[in-house]
Amino acid sequence: MKLGITAQADGLATRLAWITALRLGFLLLLLGALATSYLRGGLEEYPYTMRIVFLTIGASFALGAAYGVALRRGQDLRRLALAQIVCDQLTWTAIVYVSGGATSGATSFYALTCLLGAILAGERGAAVAAAVGTVLYGILCAAFALHWLLPPADQAAANYVVEWRELFYPLLVNLLGIGVVALLAGYLAVRLRLTGGALEDAQRRALEAERLAVLGTLATGLAHEIRNPLGSISGSIEMLRESTALSMEDKQLCDIVRREAARLNNLVTDMMDYAKPRPPKDEVVDVASLAREVVALAARSERSGAGDVTVSYDGPSDATLARCDGEQMRQVLWNLVRNAVQASGAGSEVVVRVVVPTGSASAKTVALSVQDRGPGLPVEAKERIFDAFYTTRSHGVGIGLAVVKRIVDDHAPFGAHIDVDSPDGGGARFTVELSTDVGRRTR
Repeated sequence: MKLGITAQADGLATRLAWITALRLGFLLLLLGALATSYLRGGLEEYPYTMRIVFLTIGASFALGAAYGVALRRGQDLRRLALAQIVCDQLTWTAIVYVSGGATSGATSFYALTCLLGAILAGERGAAVAAAVGTVLYGILCAAFALHWLLPPADQAAANYVVEWRELFYPLLVNLLGIGVVALLAGYLAVRLRLTGGALEDAQRRALEAERLAVLGTLATGLAHEIRNPLGSISGSIEMLRESTALSMEDKQLCDIVRREAARLNNLVTDMMDYAKPRPPKDEVVDVASLAREVVALAARSERSGAGDVTVSYDGPSDATLARCDGEQMRQVLWNLVRNAVQASGAGSEVVVRVVVPTGSASAKTVALSVQDRGPGLPVEAKERIFDAFYTTRSHGVGIGLAVVKRIVDDHAPFGAHIDVDSPDGGGARFTVELSTDVGRRTR
């Protein structure tokens, strides 16, 4: 999340820098053209108008310098963007005033700022630009009509419209133009944001697919090279441990070697399972029996068999049918139990539950949950716990839960999904819900 916010801030800073530079260049060209074309007489013929022109360009450059300082600090970039929008509309108002008033062609620059606002701050920026431009242009027209503001003293009064009946049409047309451009710019900003999000998801999936391809090639190549020596090591250690000449310390060292060899074998298995997925079979499976089998297998694992962590079953003793791939769901439960055992402290208990909800609304699902009494999951870990290669432990590479998530996601057409939470009593609880609507199973 923090990385996403940082990336957005960096993108906004880049856009602000580019638009600030382009704005200053555009103002130079615009005001230069205004001075050489519309105001050919220069300071002698239009002293008042040219004073406003030079004051405007000077203020714009001063603000540009202030923007540069603010950009270097990198703080309150959104407020800086909105401030630029407001200042731009004030600049255009000054230019409109000296270039013909309500009927000036420079009124189109109000709409231009709506586009810039959408680029900088999305639909909010377009809305702010439209609101400020509308208010300033409306005030300018009203000031002329009420005679609060007179045309520049050095320009012909005939070039300016100052009566309400003559102001109504240009006022209506320009306000309508500003509103239409703002709506279109805001809509395009929303579409661009949505498309950008979809593009990021596509890029993420492409990177994940590439990583899976590399991992699959690596896992396939290493599996044979690692498992053969592991088999030899495990067999040799078992034979060595049976020797009566070994001391208790030597046997403990043998146990460490055997345990680490088993952990390495599990890691290779997880990598191959994650890298080489297969579509699940649509079967009718007795998940209660499957859960009891996994619990019995887990009870003979290293920590459970030594009495360090207890693995127990809580659920119905009769058949509980659900739609899933039996082999893959056994792997899901085994990975969840193994993860729970690893996260648990000495003397803890891991509970595997099978719950069939009651009631007409939820009777077509069965929940398989694995709960431990470990340290629990912080918010950040809950958001990333199923990411490949993410782990909260010092040992392991974070593949087992990624395999679980992939298998459950592959079962989504069967109505499966997985949730994780940290109960009030501590620890973590992973819950897999499966459909019991076995009548709709594909043949």
